[in-house]
Amino acid sequence: MGEGEAVVTVLEGLVVSDQSGFFDVEVAGGQIVTCRLRGRLLEAARSSDIAAVGDRVKISILPDETGAIEEVQPRTSALSRAVRTEGRRGEGQPDREQVIVANADQALFVFAAAHPPPNFKMLDRFLVAGEKSGIAQLMIVVNKIDLDDMAAIRERFAPYEKIGYRLLYTSAREKTGIDELRDVLRGHLSVFTGPSGVGKTSLLNVIQPGLGRAVKDVSKRRAEGIHTTRDSALVKLEIGGYLADTPGLKTLTLWDIEPEELDGYFREIAPLVSACKFNDCAHFDEPGCAVAEAAERGDIAESRYLSYLSLRMELEDAYAIS
Repeated sequence: MGEGEAVVTVLEGLVVSDQSGFFDVEVAGGQIVTCRLRGRLLEAARSSDIAAVGDRVKISILPDETGAIEEVQPRTSALSRAVRTEGRRGEGQPDREQVIVANADQALFVFAAAHPPPNFKMLDRFLVAGEKSGIAQLMIVVNKIDLDDMAAIRERFAPYEKIGYRLLYTSAREKTGIDELRDVLRGHLSVFTGPSGVGKTSLLNVIQPGLGRAVKDVSKRRAEGIHTTRDSALVKLEIGGYLADTPGLKTLTLWDIEPEELDGYFREIAPLVSACKFNDCAHFDEPGCAVAEAAERGDIAESRYLSYLSLRMELEDAYAIS
């Protein structure tokens, strides 16, 4: 280093919030540094989010005590969705990748046992996105179990347990299943999401007093920002770990899944694909389709098969347009 050159402080940190190109990065000791991407990274960010909530990054501290993201560490997972391009983003493509959460090691999809009735088509969409993301553990939280007969609830969700998803049955009102849920969240970076009305806020408040309000406050601050571009932020848990607040997932549009790849993201369908008569079988009404035959026998739940068909048609339409 030459005489008179400034010493550059480089720190490692975790992106805990992203709004309109400004990233809040938590560094050692819990300090938050507001950062922007270095110019060379901005170019790469046109087609995808080069930095996102959950990313591990290296930053340099600038004279005004803000930071610049110099490097983004390789991701272990990325929960993404397709969004319409804006301005120069996307390099002429109709859609680009929006990374909702990076490096989550588990995802918990919350649905109500009743009031509202579970939307299994939405759940299946979440699970496909989760399978694509590389997140290690995907779980289903069935809340409000105090509102229906437990045997009926278990039967309703039995197809998911059968194909290997872990189910947690909870009641925020009666504090049922809360200890198990708290243990599951401890020490992890967790996606915790679901449709409105399923009791997520109540569950959060039982897990950690005031957590539901803390999550809502973070969401409100982001909503008040100008040209907010992200729906996620990390909230620190007292028991250790982080919770990814992802309210925008109700508009989840599958990213980077071609129609002919979709069957690989349905756990009970994937093993049957090689038994189909035709290599390019779409599993609609082709002769010799092992998947359709399994659905007819009841080996594949009817609701799951219908979800597959619906998503397949959606992807075919999307790829035809693009």
